[in-house]
Amino acid sequence: MISIKDKIQSGRILVSDGAWGTYLQKNGLQPGECPESWNILKPNVVFNIAKSYIDAGSDVIETNSFGGNRFKLGMFGLEDKVYEYNKAAAELSRKAAGENNVMGSVGPTGKMIMMGDVTEEELFEAFKNQVISLQDGGADAIVVETMSALDEAILAIKAAKENTSCEVICTMTFEKGQDNEFNTMMGVSPADMVSQVIDAGADIIGANCGNGSEGMISIVEKIRQLNKEIPVLIHANAGMPVYQDGETIFPESPDDMADYVQRLIDAGANIIGGCCGTTPDHIRKIAQIIKNL
Repeated sequence: MISIKDKIQSGRILVSDGAWGTYLQKNGLQPGECPESWNILKPNVVFNIAKSYIDAGSDVIETNSFGGNRFKLGMFGLEDKVYEYNKAAAELSRKAAGENNVMGSVGPTGKMIMMGDVTEEELFEAFKNQVISLQDGGADAIVVETMSALDEAILAIKAAKENTSCEVICTMTFEKGQDNEFNTMMGVSPADMVSQVIDAGADIIGANCGNGSEGMISIVEKIRQLNKEIPVLIHANAGMPVYQDGETIFPESPDDMADYVQRLIDAGANIIGGCCGTTPDHIRKIAQIIKNL
């Protein structure tokens, strides 16, 4: 398997996948239901989601394991299912991906060291168990994503670097404040992120969620002001969510998102996919633009 980084260094712009959470909801996932349990209970649905992104043109896809750490699974009384659920998640995406790359998704735990919720050792152990399970299922990369706290992100990166042979990607979620600056909800700026997550061992960095495509352009530019070489992954939402007629709508159409692809590449993005609200149709349009470059 050629690594993601090697593919980028050969000059390619890669297409990632789109949303998992909102897509699972469209397929019947109910509020209060554990998404990762579907890797065992409804594997065909999970496989079909992964395969739909490959068929749309994704070069790399994620796994249905975003909340697969013991703390998040513990909210459903399923903390003893870490290995089973994560391994199954990676196996399903690996089966769908074929020769394409699989990124094992690792999201935040919901616990904060600074609040005394958890120790560094407990967090590290939770991430260690998850990333080993994902590698055992066939993931060749780990994406630590939707992070807002640097200490948690760094522990997840180190757990993956020290306990797997996977490439490690880290994306944080930035939101634009009234001062027009981008920060995570814990006050981390793109500049804060760059050096610290690279020093921790991240092979690829970037941003996901929190912004539509336009906002991501500024974030990529800020990253590139500090580092010209590190590969950058961007997973934008399909626009900023709007509450309409009793449901949350993501307003950017596939054509809308595709219109930003060239600007993201010009800013310095190497991997472009989607986050909340994006579908295989969005990814198909993004892939068409990139393949025609």
